[in-house]
Amino acid sequence: MSTSTLPLGVLAMADTLPAESWQRYVQSIETLGYDSFWIPELFGREPVASAAFLLARTERIAIATGIANIYVRDAHAMAQTRHTLAELAPGRFILGLGVSNVGLNSTRGHTWEAPLTKLTRYLDELAAVDVAAAAPSSPASLIVAAHGPRLQQLAAARSDGVLTYLMSTSHTQQSRGRLGPGPELNVVCPMLAEPDPDRARKTIRAVLSYYLTLDYYHREWRKLGFTDQDFADGGSDTLIDTIVAWGDRAALRQRVAEHAAAGATRVIVLPLDALDPAGAAGATLRAIAPSD
Repeated sequence: MSTSTLPLGVLAMADTLPAESWQRYVQSIETLGYDSFWIPELFGREPVASAAFLLARTERIAIATGIANIYVRDAHAMAQTRHTLAELAPGRFILGLGVSNVGLNSTRGHTWEAPLTKLTRYLDELAAVDVAAAAPSSPASLIVAAHGPRLQQLAAARSDGVLTYLMSTSHTQQSRGRLGPGPELNVVCPMLAEPDPDRARKTIRAVLSYYLTLDYYHREWRKLGFTDQDFADGGSDTLIDTIVAWGDRAALRQRVAEHAAAGATRVIVLPLDALDPAGAAGATLRAIAPSD
């Protein structure tokens, strides 16, 4: 799929923006031609309530949970979420869900289970729920966060596709091989419109420092050929340059093209430049905007 036809989404850590500025931010992304906005679940806003807020204040752009943690919402509540927002905003809600990670869940009082076991049971429970409400014109897409082969195979069989995060183009190629031609492959790619190598890598290390401490990502990156040395001191240049696209407009678009060639059906841009307090899209999103 060429970059001219590949859908581009946005996932942004925008919880620090006040509601009016956040609304303007997503509206500006919609104006720039991005097809979807993905709401992460970390320590800020609740993603389902946020999705409803943004769906009511935009016109075309799809709003997705990216991702909603299955430990903190039972399957019945998640089925109601999917049904309700599909009905109220036809064709514009995407339910992205996943297991999050052991640290975030155990500190909230949840007992960690093997991801394949937990997710399989959850999808079974989700499919069994019959929501007693007016039917939507079509169901909301269901996307599962999955990096390894067993979770990706489960997602291919039981959902509309997968979402990957902080992975390389070679991982995208491996994922497409495991999924086969049908399921969606949504690839979250951090990007920064900054041509100076020192400034770019300094910014990237500051923004991604949390993820560089997580053993889960270490395990996945080791499968791609990285070693413990690559995770030290904020990440090696090689690791940073592999998982993050930085540089001028051409460099950012080249990374999109590489993920497209590897089998991605959507690249979701995670912009690493500072948020504009007024809510305008930053330089990275303007540089790679579909409407440009």
